[in-house]
Amino acid sequence: MRLPIILGALLMSTAAPARDWKLVIHGGAGVIERGRMTPSRDAEVRAGLRCALDAGSAVLRGGGAALDAVEAAVKVLEDDPNFNAGRGAVFTDEGTNELDASIMDGRTRAAGAVAGATRTRNPVSLARKVMEDGRHVFLSGDGADRFSREQGLAQADPAWFATPERRRQLEEFKAKKVSHLDVEYKYGTVGAVALDDEGHVAAATSTGGITGKKWGRIGDSPVVGAGTYADDRACAVSATGAGEYFIRLGVAHEICARMRLVGESAEQAADAVVDELGKLGGTGGVIIVAPDGSAGWSFNTPGMYRGEASAAGATVAIYGDED
Repeated sequence: MRLPIILGALLMSTAAPARDWKLVIHGGAGVIERGRMTPSRDAEVRAGLRCALDAGSAVLRGGGAALDAVEAAVKVLEDDPNFNAGRGAVFTDEGTNELDASIMDGRTRAAGAVAGATRTRNPVSLARKVMEDGRHVFLSGDGADRFSREQGLAQADPAWFATPERRRQLEEFKAKKVSHLDVEYKYGTVGAVALDDEGHVAAATSTGGITGKKWGRIGDSPVVGAGTYADDRACAVSATGAGEYFIRLGVAHEICARMRLVGESAEQAADAVVDELGKLGGTGGVIIVAPDGSAGWSFNTPGMYRGEASAAGATVAIYGDED
């Protein structure tokens, strides 16, 4: 049975264009239910989300750019082992951590992405370096690692990314042959979207993929147009969930296209695309912010780690009924 779509924290601005900053973040969507969460895990996740909101909000509150804000927020989540990105990334079948990330600037539609990075402490910053370098949009594997070193980004030993809990999940996955949903989707991809006081939007997404992935599998997170998209003419989107479905639908771009070409609101576009995702069999969600100030999320799972902030304040949520 397909779960209902949940749209939360949608804030519609009456000004045109809006000049009040907004920030929305996520830490993954999936089978996130109160019965599956311990009080300590609940508290840790909320604290991590608040720290990420604080980092991104500090940029925007000071008049900074949306692009800087999404990078700042995602870096905090990458450093937090409660989330499946950077430190705390899930293990591949071979027992390694392969990191994917992307970032996009809505002002120019410049974008950068990396897949299969293994040594960069903050993959989102590597994606931004790819974007700023300008010669390419997408780097992978050893090449991405070499580029990272050449750019002088902070490096980390593979042991930095590996955590005992993620290794336990891999062992459980192999021993019990449970599904990826049971093992990993309580903790997921991380992402951020922002609107700055100049009216520009940006998006960023980062992940360790899925537990036990093989053959260099890449999901939607580093795929511009699927897991990440930003366009000042429409909106900024970051996605999380069953990546293969998000790639097939081009979810992030599809939402932006519906807003720009059909005239749908952020709520209408996000709900429509997540509904289509569910009809194909995909699960997950998106966060969205538009230049008119509308901001929120839509998901078809029991919960999604999420938070939003503006000059009026900030809030975080985990479960579907918190809206």
